[in-house]
Amino acid sequence: MPRRSTPRVPADPFDIVRSVGLALPDVEAATRYDGSPVLKLRGVFLAGLASDRSAEPHTLVVRVDFDERERLLEDAPDTYYVTDFYRSYPLVLVRLSHVDRDALHDLLSVSWRLSIAKTRRGARRALR
Repeated sequence: MPRRSTPRVPADPFDIVRSVGLALPDVEAATRYDGSPVLKLRGVFLAGLASDRSAEPHTLVVRVDFDERERLLEDAPDTYYVTDFYRSYPLVLVRLSHVDRDALHDLLSVSWRLSIAKTRRGARRALR
């Protein structure tokens, strides 16, 4: 009888996210107010485990712009999704069991670029 393949998620699903994310400049691992792990760039949210009940288990939340989110949802709906709770935010939900290390690096790099722009805007406002 053939065995069914099941998606593999590590014991700590954030381990691979952390290792890939910390390779990007100025990224730090932190914890959210609820104790869940996140990655931040100079204090700005990059990615973290989804904590809202609307998200599936072992789901990553990543900062992306709305256009990029639509492209991801169209290209890989088995990997990327969004729930009503997250719909109005520039975020996408990622099924960790469906994403490989290279795709995760690309996704976190996009998030990094958006977050670095946000930190620069914030710095300019502080100087005014």
